[in-house]
Amino acid sequence: MAVSISLTVNGKAVTRTVDERTLLVQLIREHLQLTGTHQGCDTAQCGACTVHLNGRAVKSCSMLAAQAQGAEVTTIEGLSQDGALHPMQAAFKSCHGLQCGFCTTGMVMSAVQLLADKPKASEQEIREGLEGNICRCTGYHNIVKAIQHCQAATTA
Repeated sequence: MAVSISLTVNGKAVTRTVDERTLLVQLIREHLQLTGTHQGCDTAQCGACTVHLNGRAVKSCSMLAAQAQGAEVTTIEGLSQDGALHPMQAAFKSCHGLQCGFCTTGMVMSAVQLLADKPKASEQEIREGLEGNICRCTGYHNIVKAIQHCQAATTA
């Protein structure tokens, strides 16, 4: 059965009619063509699909698009403002917090939430805060370094 969904994505009102079984990640990628949000494991283990829903980081593969009715969704594409990278995006770039890039968008979205919740997070708290995100390439060292770099830049 088809359902009509209205929500705000990256500051823009969106209405789409989709199959009731459509996942939020599918709505974002396939219907809205915002392909920065990656679909990895489909079991909410890898975190590549992380977006912000009403200001909170969520794994978009673990919820139906219909559950986002009326919500505000921010994807990785929505973090940049006026062509300028978000400080976390810039930190990942300058600290080489990526390799293949598949997990990067989810890591960035989770890291933004992490520092919003805990601006003075210790290295251990950063590592624990990333437990829901899997990276198979980097060993996490530069990811943690990037988050600390952003943390220092935004709390200074």
